[in-house]
Amino acid sequence: MSTAPYFFIVIFIAVAVAFPIAPLVLAWAWRTVFQKSKPGPLKNATYECGIESLGDAQVQFRSQYYLYAIIFLIFDVEAIFLVPFAVAFTGLPLGAFIAILVFLLLLIEGLVWAWGKGCLDWAR
Repeated sequence: MSTAPYFFIVIFIAVAVAFPIAPLVLAWAWRTVFQKSKPGPLKNATYECGIESLGDAQVQFRSQYYLYAIIFLIFDVEAIFLVPFAVAFTGLPLGAFIAILVFLLLLIEGLVWAWGKGCLDWAR
């Protein structure tokens, strides 16, 4: 029994395409069969808190909050990458030690850059 060398790759691609599309097709079928659209004034009425909204619904935040959150996530993930090196520190070869030093230097460089750009200043 010999199969083509790319047979399993074709199966993998088919499953990778079918897996996200199948729930979408099932949701569409469920909506068309069981949940017919019945628009009306009662269905379109305000339901949150019973109060009609006034003005614009969008609240604007300073972009610095988002930038601060992104920087936090970056350094948080980098700290997670440091844990395996800290656990196996005594058994590391010289190449791994140099690699983690370069990683730490790049991390410190990113922190200095963010600080120099004023991303971490709240007084602005």
